[in-house]
Parts: sequence; C-alpha cells; structure tokens
Amino acid sequence: MAKPIAPCLWFDSNAEEAVKFYCSIFKDSEIVAIDRYTELGPGPEGSIMFIEFMLNGQDFQAINGGPEFTFSEAISLSVVCADQEEVDYYWDTLLAGGGKPSQCGWLTDRFGLSWQVYPAVLNEMIRDSDRVKANKALKAMFQMVKFDVAQLQKAYDG
Repeated sequence: MAKPIAPCLWFDSNAEEAVKFYCSIFKDSEIVAIDRYTELGPGPEGSIMFIEFMLNGQDFQAINGGPEFTFSEAISLSVVCADQEEVDYYWDTLLAGGGKPSQCGWLTDRFGLSWQVYPAVLNEMIRDSDRVKANKALKAMFQMVKFDVAQLQKAYDG
C-alpha cells in the first residue's frame, strides 16, 4: 500500500525507461505496480500509464502523461551522501547517458529531472553556530559544481 504522500513524476512517454534507470541506481528500489491505458485512452491501449515504484524505500509514482508538462529546476530530488565515494557514484551515475551538471551539487539527468547530490557533512558545516566557519564552507560550496568533501572540509577548517 502506498504511503499518504509520494512524489509523482510526469513523463511524456518514457516513464518505464526512467523508472528502470532510477531503480538501477538506488538500493532498496523496485517497481511496485504498473497500470496500463485501456481502450478509454487517452494514451494508446496497452501502453504504460502509471508506475508505482520505490527508491531507497521512498515511494514514488510516474505517469506517461504526454508532452504538455516538463520538469524544471523548481523541483529536485535530494540525495544525501555519506562520503565522497557516494557523491561520486550518484553524481556520475545520474549524469550518465546525457545528463547535465549545474552548480552547487545540482544536476539534471537525461530525462530532465533535477537532483541535488551532496554530502551530509555539508549540512553540519553550514548550520554551525560558528558563523565564520559556516560562511567559509558556504563560500566554498558556491564555487563548486560537484561537491568535493575534502575541499569543503579544508575551507570549513580555515
């Protein structure tokens, strides 16, 4: 049974390809259910209409809704990473096949969905009550595309 709130991602016609890609990246991921269009449409009968899936145990939904709506950077999915190895893995894997890097740990995957890939330690740094140290980390963060944990730590430590 789905949880009360789950992000629903609108795709033109490639929801299954995207969902399989995402499930291949994250542990504890699976396709839970697939619903198909019937003779009632509006999509071609038998084609995928709706997919329920999980990434890292988080419920998601995907719909093949047509070209009317597309993703924008106004919404993104955040991936909090334990260390540089995880940052590198998610960054490189989500960019695979035509994604585009942005600033401050943001990227857009080949399906147009925006992601934030960042180390958990960054939150600790920028929330530090020592605002001088926090601001040094922030300054370093603003200059990065993909996060470099060692460089963030070096800036933070002063």
